[in-house]
Amino acid sequence: MPDRNELNSNDLAQYMEETGGEFKPWLLLQLRLKKLQERRSQMDPTEYMQELADIHQDLMNLGEWWKGREAEVFRDNP
Repeated sequence: MPDRNELNSNDLAQYMEETGGEFKPWLLLQLRLKKLQERRSQMDPTEYMQELADIHQDLMNLGEWWKGREAEVFRDNP
């Protein structure tokens, strides 16, 4: 598997499917961010910033829902 920084959105989606990560909200946000980065050069700067702000807000909305569930949520194996 390539370095995380070298992954494109397809690689990340495949990794998520293989590891059961498609149901982990923080990985879904990472995938949205990667797809946005890939489209950035084709977007109006205002549109890009709005989508980035939307992703950021969704990340902030996750809050600390995982507290007390660390072993369940962050285990390595699905």
